[in-house]
Amino acid sequence: MLYHTYEMTHAALAPMRQMARFSREALNNPANPLAASYGARVGAASLDMFIKATKRYDKPEFGLDSTLIDGVEVAVVEEVALSLPFCNLLHFKRETAANAPKLLIVAPLSGHYATLLRGTVKEMLPDHDIYITDWTDARDVPLSAGDFDLDDYTDYLIQFCEVLGPRPAVLAVCQPGVPMLVAASLMAERGEDFRPGSMTLMGAPVDTARNPQTPNELATTKPLSWFKQNVITKVPWPNAGFMRSVYPGFLQLSGFMSMNMERHVDAHKDHFKNLIKGDGDSTDAHRKFYDEYMAVMDLSAGYYLQTIERVFQKRLLAEGTYYYRDQLIDPSKITDIALLTVEGEKDDITGLGQTEAAHRLLKTPAKMRQHYVQEGVGHYGVFNGSRWRSTIAPKVKAFIAKHG
Repeated sequence: MLYHTYEMTHAALAPMRQMARFSREALNNPANPLAASYGARVGAASLDMFIKATKRYDKPEFGLDSTLIDGVEVAVVEEVALSLPFCNLLHFKRETAANAPKLLIVAPLSGHYATLLRGTVKEMLPDHDIYITDWTDARDVPLSAGDFDLDDYTDYLIQFCEVLGPRPAVLAVCQPGVPMLVAASLMAERGEDFRPGSMTLMGAPVDTARNPQTPNELATTKPLSWFKQNVITKVPWPNAGFMRSVYPGFLQLSGFMSMNMERHVDAHKDHFKNLIKGDGDSTDAHRKFYDEYMAVMDLSAGYYLQTIERVFQKRLLAEGTYYYRDQLIDPSKITDIALLTVEGEKDDITGLGQTEAAHRLLKTPAKMRQHYVQEGVGHYGVFNGSRWRSTIAPKVKAFIAKHG
């Protein structure tokens, strides 16, 4: 009933949103003699806040149509290199891609869409032939496509590396750190030609016992049965994934917001004031951020519950007891894949040391491994923003080039 209640509430508010849109446009209309008055601006700002708070945010677009290479603008075409039920492997095909090293960016499957890494892709695009995992909203995947869990996730990553070809570079952001290490261990043990040449793990929860943060505490203070009973529900009709068991996006969003509620409240207060003042730059920046942040997807129940259990509660990979299907995973089989780990000093999602823990699992020589902590940034600053562009990305590019 949880999902149905959400859907019915959203539908019930639809007429009110339409009326609010109409009223906002009337108050802002230049033909309205009172449009410039303080009362009209406050009214329009209030209506705008109501609309934003109650609307459903669709999947954003990457919108990367071009990039600059040596000062020359080069066209970029977004295409699907491989389509699987729960993920499309997107390729940002550059007009001139000769000799550009291939890079697989593994976006997190943790609620937000892959477009959250738009800034990551944009910065790496001039120097690399970019592919990225574009995960599918589980509510849009019919039951006939089967289930999806962490082992299936690992299979997908192996297939994507095979598409890119021999020894690709891989950059995994946050959640995929563990399944990427699992996939790399399997490929290394099998001696696959398409195993990565280098892996960059950024803000990844490899060992959540190190400096645990709020997400770690939320996942470990309740038994797995609590999550099954309280946050897993069925996708309602008429969605394509009707009757699929999922962890709904709207529940995830409430969890995201609650971790930094004061910050979000302050941001919306400032946005309200800027709407009244007519500060277009500030309001546009706020809208762009929250249009991305509020767009969330449902996660397959099997995948979500296994992540809670294997990664956060039992720390199986860190403990050396992680099984992929019936096979014990041995990361020490990784001996020739270069490893770069990147962490943010102020990361309140993946604590300091959790990503660095990957180094003790591998047998790659020390000269092929590197760890970097960026001062003054939180979780999102590791892969987006000014510090990413000015400091972190150049280090990642140099590391990939060195071990290509």
